[in-house]
Amino acid sequence: RLPLSPCVAGERLCSAEEATAGSGTYTRHGFIFSSLAGCLERKNEDSELPVVSVVRDSESQLLPNVGAVVTCKVCSINSRFAKVHILYVGSTPLKSTFRGTIRREDIRATEKDKVEVYKSFRPSDIVLAKVISLGDAQSNYLLSTAENELGVVVARSEAGVQMVPISWCEMQCPRTHTKEFRKVARVQPQFLQT
Repeated sequence: RLPLSPCVAGERLCSAEEATAGSGTYTRHGFIFSSLAGCLERKNEDSELPVVSVVRDSESQLLPNVGAVVTCKVCSINSRFAKVHILYVGSTPLKSTFRGTIRREDIRATEKDKVEVYKSFRPSDIVLAKVISLGDAQSNYLLSTAENELGVVVARSEAGVQMVPISWCEMQCPRTHTKEFRKVARVQPQFLQT
C-alpha cells in the first residue's frame, strides 16, 4: 500500500489502462476520476492491475461550525483580543489546528466595556469557547466565552504549576499561592478532557 495522498472530487487519477477503478471513483474517456474528496488509495490485489479507490477520511472533514463548543489554546493576547488555536470540537480532537480570535467584547456577557484581555487569558491557557462566526481570512473563527460554562479551564502559574480556580475571575497557584486574574469557566462534566 502506498501512502495516502489527498484528492478532490472530479480529479483525474490515472489512465484506466494502469489500474482498475475501485470505490469512490469512476471511469470516463479512458481515465479514472475521483467521485469524492478524500485520500487516494492504491492496492495491488491478485489481479494484474492495482485497484485505485478514494476513501473519505471522516475525521479530517470535521470543522468547527457556528454554535459548536471548542477547546482551544491561547497563543497571543493584546488589548483588543486573544488569538487561539482550536484543538478540539466538542470532545473530538482535530487533525489540523484552526485559528480563532476571542474579541474583548466577546469575553464576558456583562460589563463588556470593563473587560481587560490580559486579566482574562494568558498565552498557553486552555480555554472552552463557542464558535460565533466563521470570521475572515486573518482569523478563521470568531469565538466567545460569554457564558458561565466557557472560559479558562487549564492555566499554569508563573511557577509552572496548574492553577486552581478560586472564583469566576481568579485562579491560584497551589505552590506559591499567588492569585492571577482569569475568565474562569464553570466546566460542565461532559466537556472535561480526561
